[in-house]
Amino acid sequence: MAITQEKIDRINELARLQRAEGLTEAERLEQAALRREYIEAFRMNLKSQLDNIKIRELDGSITDLGEKYGKKAN
Repeated sequence: MAITQEKIDRINELARLQRAEGLTEAERLEQAALRREYIEAFRMNLKSQLDNIKIRELDGSITDLGEKYGKKAN
């Protein structure tokens, strides 16, 4: 799930509108939905990055943290 630039622009537009004059109920619901979508996309991206971290141990072996902690939890 990727969030588009248009959705980010709309999130920012709603934030500016909220500060300037307030939001209608429909706009508040839209803002909440867009924020949830943005946070979910951010979490998925971060999890993907963390799952791809590999650490070289002192003995020279490689530990794949995604296999050790992340991917198996799915």
